[in-house]
Amino acid sequence: MRVLFVAAELAPFAKVGGLADVAAGLPPALARLGVDVRVAVPKYRAVGERAPDLAPVGAFPVTVGGETLTCNVFQGTLPANEVPIYFLGHDPYFDRPGIYGERNEEYPDSLARFAFLSRAALALGPAVGWRPDVIHANDWHTALAPVYLRSGTVDPVSRSVFTIHNLAYQGRFPIDRAEAVGLNEAGRHLVGRGAQMNLLRGGILAADWITTVSPTYAAEILTQGEGLEEALQARRDRLTGILNGIDTSVWDPSTDPHLWARYSATDLAGKAANKRALQEALGLAPTVAPLVGMVSRLADQKGFDLVLDAFERMMALGIQFVVLGEGDARYASCFRDAEHRHPGRVRALIEFSEPWAHRIEAGADIFLMPSRFEPAGLNQLYSLRYGAVPVVRATGGLKDTIQECDLAHDRGNGFVFVEYTAEAMLDAVGRAIRLWRTDPEAWRKLVARGMAEDHSWNGPARQYCAVYERVVAL
Repeated sequence: MRVLFVAAELAPFAKVGGLADVAAGLPPALARLGVDVRVAVPKYRAVGERAPDLAPVGAFPVTVGGETLTCNVFQGTLPANEVPIYFLGHDPYFDRPGIYGERNEEYPDSLARFAFLSRAALALGPAVGWRPDVIHANDWHTALAPVYLRSGTVDPVSRSVFTIHNLAYQGRFPIDRAEAVGLNEAGRHLVGRGAQMNLLRGGILAADWITTVSPTYAAEILTQGEGLEEALQARRDRLTGILNGIDTSVWDPSTDPHLWARYSATDLAGKAANKRALQEALGLAPTVAPLVGMVSRLADQKGFDLVLDAFERMMALGIQFVVLGEGDARYASCFRDAEHRHPGRVRALIEFSEPWAHRIEAGADIFLMPSRFEPAGLNQLYSLRYGAVPVVRATGGLKDTIQECDLAHDRGNGFVFVEYTAEAMLDAVGRAIRLWRTDPEAWRKLVARGMAEDHSWNGPARQYCAVYERVVAL
């Protein structure tokens, strides 16, 4: 089985969100199962900065909408494994400071950039002497790959799988730009919605199989599909929810180079040392108080409206609070103000930082994820592995992975609330804090239970293999 995994992001070379971690974690797990898997991503400026010695392996023409451009191919591998990575270079599109845009605005030529990525990925196989059985496209940025295959724009030599990571981002553009990206009448029909084209819709309707990143999210989007319910219901017999895994070689507190101290489920002394070091590094008071952490894009989807609504009441519970992330300027400003109101108790890192993300997971007692919706979620899985007990809302992948702590039966791995209200969130946070304060032994068992769970890519990779085998047999 030969699979080309095509994505707009890939950790550690170019990362904005969880897609980058999936692109880095799933292919190696597939390779361990015997799949000949390779990854195709744009060669952004950030890629060249992080991997300056990539080997050029060729160039080939890419025609999009009647214009022929050159794609320069560079080959590398993922760290710590030998999965081949093809970086597809076209400097006018990708040699830029940002991945998707700058100053919270997308680049105005996003449609052309990612149409080029889709066409280049489809043409890559012959250029490097390797033909994939399956093209695995991800999110709207690569949704045109299955559209080109289904519409006959290119020779349909491969089957296609399309994964929806977040239905909220759909790739909407004026329909009069369809010709500019080489869509024929059949392709325009797949992406068209009145005067607009919707690339995510096209991927859903065109792919041989659709997956999304948790079973609960797959069920939710059939009725809460951000306007795409009709397309999703039309393909529901070819829609599968597969829960994301995590790269346990990168996220491992016993070996993590970003931490001040290493630790494991059987020896938690290092976790306490990380908490003390985090307090010192961020200027938090070295007090005995539960430390609540958040690592997230600052966006409405992530439940920050609830956090701000309940913030002063939450601080009144005697906690310390650390947030890491960038996004909505309104939330960033509110958290900066909170630092001044609560000196030594609140710290806001308004940035994206992989090292700080690891350190906050290691130093936090409680990890808060009150998402309005969450297709899969990765941070709750990182939190389990790092012994930061998750407090989550029961939605999408959070509902699939976090169960309410049940002391009587020694089960559960976190604290869960259902209603999307500040009061429900605050009640769940309060339950966690009470247990942390009143029953240290039960808290230790809860932490150890979560750390012992297996959320690696091994199980999900087997499910993806089953999907690939099914589409090849169609």
